[in-house]
Amino acid sequence: MGKTLTKADIVDSIYEKSDRNRAEVKAQVESLLEIMKQSVKKDHALLVSGFGKFEAYDKRARKGRNPQTNQAITLPPRKVVVFRLSRKFRAELNPQ
Repeated sequence: MGKTLTKADIVDSIYEKSDRNRAEVKAQVESLLEIMKQSVKKDHALLVSGFGKFEAYDKRARKGRNPQTNQAITLPPRKVVVFRLSRKFRAELNPQ
């Protein structure tokens, strides 16, 4: 398993390739991520061409159990986000 790419790694990578200072790059990355979060919250979807699509959907309440006590509980409804790769990116990951 490889190393996980962090937000700081992204900032560093962009900083090395640009003529901006690290604080400006960090602010731009933060801004981009905020736009992405707001899009998923508002529209329930975010499409990045050539990369993939983030979609949020509602899960209904369901029955579950506490594994420590074996007591039956009802899990509340919630939102979940899924990511689906674009065909182009999938082809790059899985060359034939």
